[in-house]
Amino acid sequence: MPVGSPGAGITLLWVMLGGALGAGLRWWVGAALLRQLQAGFPWATLAVNIAGALAAGYLLVRLQGHPQATLLRALLVVGFLGGLTTFSSLMVELLLLARHARPGLAVLYLAVSIAGGLSAVWAGARLAEASLRG
Repeated sequence: MPVGSPGAGITLLWVMLGGALGAGLRWWVGAALLRQLQAGFPWATLAVNIAGALAAGYLLVRLQGHPQATLLRALLVVGFLGGLTTFSSLMVELLLLARHARPGLAVLYLAVSIAGGLSAVWAGARLAEASLRG
């Protein structure tokens, strides 16, 4: 919905609500995985990015044709998943891995993030299509 159009303010509120919830969940997942797995590899960012890609693929297909698709996409995809997943954290973590003389681990992390994300978004879309069929 373009800025300034009727309903844009309500849509923005939905994006903000979803973003706050997604960011909170991202913090919680990060804290939980750090307690379980310790530092050394950015497991939390990898986990939320792949889970977010799966959810995005699912939601984008599942919401097609829904009467409230615009608001639900704003809340769930742009807001919640935008707050949950974070490309900027991925980039910072890659830089830190490279700066700490771990370029091989940085390349592995990038490859797993991209392959995992693409696989997850595809799987999410297929799950949604299957659920629509019955």
